[in-house]
Amino acid sequence: MTTDLTVGKPSQKLFWFSIPLLLSVAFQQLYQMADSIIVGRFAETVEAGELALAAVGASYPITQLFVAVATGINIGTGVLVSQLFGAKRYLRMKTAISTALLTTTTVALLLTLIGAIGTHGIMNALSTPENIFADGSLYLRVYVFGLLFLFIYNVCTGIFNAMGDSRTPLILLVLSSVGNVILDMVFVAGLHWGVAGVAWATFIAQGASGILTFVLLLRRVRSFDTGHHFVLFAPEMLRRLTNYAVPSIAQQSFVSVGNVLIQYYINLCGATVIAGFSAANRVNQFALTCCMSFASGLSSYVAQNIGARKLDRIGPGLKWGAVYSLGLSVVFMAIYLPFANKIISLFVPAGSASGVIDVARGYLFTVVPFYLVVCTKFVCDSVLRGAGAMRPFMVTTFSDLIIRVVLSIALFYVVGNEHGIWLSWPIGWFLGSGLSVFFYKSGAWKKNLPTF
Repeated sequence: MTTDLTVGKPSQKLFWFSIPLLLSVAFQQLYQMADSIIVGRFAETVEAGELALAAVGASYPITQLFVAVATGINIGTGVLVSQLFGAKRYLRMKTAISTALLTTTTVALLLTLIGAIGTHGIMNALSTPENIFADGSLYLRVYVFGLLFLFIYNVCTGIFNAMGDSRTPLILLVLSSVGNVILDMVFVAGLHWGVAGVAWATFIAQGASGILTFVLLLRRVRSFDTGHHFVLFAPEMLRRLTNYAVPSIAQQSFVSVGNVLIQYYINLCGATVIAGFSAANRVNQFALTCCMSFASGLSSYVAQNIGARKLDRIGPGLKWGAVYSLGLSVVFMAIYLPFANKIISLFVPAGSASGVIDVARGYLFTVVPFYLVVCTKFVCDSVLRGAGAMRPFMVTTFSDLIIRVVLSIALFYVVGNEHGIWLSWPIGWFLGSGLSVFFYKSGAWKKNLPTF
């Protein structure tokens, strides 16, 4: 079922379209958290559980680099398809979709080859501690072989969302998440495969969801009766897709590369700090991606309305997107700050020393109070992204990240431990948020609007 976001009350349209997005990312983050919880708590010994948690955490920034490329393609495809859908140019929309799918497959296969060859070298370059190196490399290698499914799933769900259908991706993600957790329990708790069990559970669940999503998308595309055959691959659509996707890929990848650099210094602190950061980062990402779901909904809303040339609906959409996103961030702050120890203890094996929890709590207490700041950035960025104003969108993100990476390195040596690294998050958020608000207020997103 598709939804036309160019008509109706912005508050209601945006809310009901974004709720399935919220539930989707919540389930996605929950099953990723389940990986860490299960591998940490169901190990044969307390020490093995902590090392397994650290191994998954050490490879996490690398997996997120691949996710960043997939997300960038998702964003670029979503903007293009939303604008064509809003303009009701369905024949051209079909061409854009097929062009995006072919391009995505090519990129995914290329990255699979690169990842398979370079796994060992990547983990070694990050100064991964010897006691978690083997498990971390194993997890990353298995993950790499599932990249095609990851990319196909991301681009297909982005297309569904672009056409105003956020329910189908939710149903698919719930099925994938539940399946992943069940497989985690079978492979890790039942068969005691450890990190390998978590990796293969993710591979199987991701593969099944990618294939099913692709089949359902083909059926949806065929439901649009255009009266003419569409072109499978069009250079013009590739150019438009590149204009939107490449900046998004660069932005997402740059963020991930920055996180990899930060992970290098976290790795220097030892397995306890790695495990604590891994647990706290999963908890932090759960909150931020949930808050970002309303910004993602706003991005589709903006793109459709720009395609329909209804610019007067952008302002009200931004207002309600901010209300929903900032309101949810307050809820997470009210939960995380008083209950940080109990939440983190879910990841840590029973009887474990308090060091992992102390590290995780220190990170959360540093970043959680500033959720309102980063959510302001999410909302303003969504307007820039939906309008296809990728240059100012990239500037806001790069500024945030550059400051965060530079400060992480500098403060690590000044403070002398991981607490210096944690401080870089809120400082970067303040700068990025200020730039995002400036670019929205300046009207930069209204320049060079697309024509069809």
